[in-house]
Amino acid sequence: MIKSYFPYLLLLFFSFDGLAQTRTQTTLDYQNRIHPEISNGFMVVSQNSHATEAGYEILKKGGNAVDASVAVGFALAVTLPRAGNLGGGGFVLIYDKEKDDVTSIDYRSAAPKSATSDLFVKEDSVVRFGHLVNAVPGSVAGLLKAHQDHGTMPLGDLLMPSIRLARDGFEVTHDLNYVLEWGKESMISNEASNNKFYSANEDPLEIKSIFKQPNLAKTLSMISKKGVDEFYRGEIAKWISEESLSNGGLITLEDMASYEAKYREPIETSYRGYKIISMAPAASGGLVLLQTLNILENFNLKDSGHNSAKTIHILSEAMQRAYADRAEYHGDPDFYDVPIKQILSKQYSKDLSDQISGMRTPDGQIFEGDLKKYDESPDTTHFSVIDSKGNAVSNTYTLGSSFGSGVTIKKGGFLMNNQMRNFSHFYGRDDMQYGTSEANKLEPGKRMISTQTPTLVFDPNGDLFMILGSPGGGRIPNIITQVISNIIDHEMSFTEAMIAPRINQRLEGNLQLETGFSPDTISLLIDRGHKVESSNTMGSVQAIFLDKGNIFGVADTRRPGALAKGN
Repeated sequence: MIKSYFPYLLLLFFSFDGLAQTRTQTTLDYQNRIHPEISNGFMVVSQNSHATEAGYEILKKGGNAVDASVAVGFALAVTLPRAGNLGGGGFVLIYDKEKDDVTSIDYRSAAPKSATSDLFVKEDSVVRFGHLVNAVPGSVAGLLKAHQDHGTMPLGDLLMPSIRLARDGFEVTHDLNYVLEWGKESMISNEASNNKFYSANEDPLEIKSIFKQPNLAKTLSMISKKGVDEFYRGEIAKWISEESLSNGGLITLEDMASYEAKYREPIETSYRGYKIISMAPAASGGLVLLQTLNILENFNLKDSGHNSAKTIHILSEAMQRAYADRAEYHGDPDFYDVPIKQILSKQYSKDLSDQISGMRTPDGQIFEGDLKKYDESPDTTHFSVIDSKGNAVSNTYTLGSSFGSGVTIKKGGFLMNNQMRNFSHFYGRDDMQYGTSEANKLEPGKRMISTQTPTLVFDPNGDLFMILGSPGGGRIPNIITQVISNIIDHEMSFTEAMIAPRINQRLEGNLQLETGFSPDTISLLIDRGHKVESSNTMGSVQAIFLDKGNIFGVADTRRPGALAKGN
């Protein structure tokens, strides 16, 4: 009897053994497919490993988040020449943990006083490169204002890593070699840039060669000893003005001396109980971000699913409406009364959301809003820093295009921006559909609008939760919108929220999709009336997240060389 049941008993034994193995896992698996850098002390995340190391070095020595951000900003000017800069401008948010307060500094480039739009328009296009499109740079003023008002360490200590990198050199990467080849159009037409970055045969810096920049090292040393006055009123200002005026540019010594970085009141909104803080105009990206989130709040994106056709459709429609208002109402607040309060009205966003149907709104049928009734309540780089006391910096700055205007100030060794092309030079012309905004028309001393979007997010308890921003030109606010939504709406891990495929939709035109969307999803989007096109990677978010006492640094892999480092 027992013998006849033995095979079944044996089977039962192995069945229970198998069940035990499923209950007691013997192979190590992780919850997430991609992993962040984790710390409980401090963290630096930037697009370039040398710059991250510079910031890490300062935090390790006891500097605060602003000290580290200054070190990172100047190091990027050495090691990421396509975007890191002394000759550009940007925006920074600074969070003071003890005061529980966020301040922001606008150091956007500004128009020279003699600039007029007719100088920049050739037929129906705008001049892109050369000395003429150089605006007065703001980066040095912005970084040093942050240091003067919020830093703790001597300026010389903060610039030492960048001086060392410029003087002793660093190894040329595949990426630097590649982007120099890609950026030849603007660079080789400028003698100083050609001599600095290319061989006699116009070949870019060789991979693995050591790139030394003695003139830039000298400039950085001068700034470290004499501060902001040396750049805007001293010897460096003379280099910029003399070279500009002798090559068809407009920047005078008076333009340099009159430039100042300015404090602005940050703007904010709530999104499903989270507080989102970003930069006010002239950084129009912050306003686009907050308005888009306000519209999205009227939809249940969690139920519609991450990157489903329905969610992508809603994102696209919301983005279009925010960009319609940007095209009309965003400008330098010193010259134009930007209707921030009305644009961020929750009722206004609800009314805009009611316009969104199941089909794409056709081109030409989305216009800027009538705000009178709502009086109620491509190359850039970003870095994020948090220190051991919880102070944080979210900083985005740019040269404009990759390598800016292509102009290197010969004696100074640094590139200049091409931001003068970003004004609405066609204002007043009835034959032009875009670029006709009164808010962003060119005026002497004015700052052109920008989609740079440094951002801080606070959780429903009021605690700092996210520090983030990205390069990406006009796509930036859309990129940040998706990272925030991925985490808050779809409860994705920090790394997966960053690496998930992205979309981009401006006011009109095609819906751009990164790789990673299924053919079924794309087919459903086409059925909804979208004109879909594939896109290269969008942006490079450098972000820090805080959760349960830990700090998570995530460097976006979309651009090579990024690094998150904490302690």
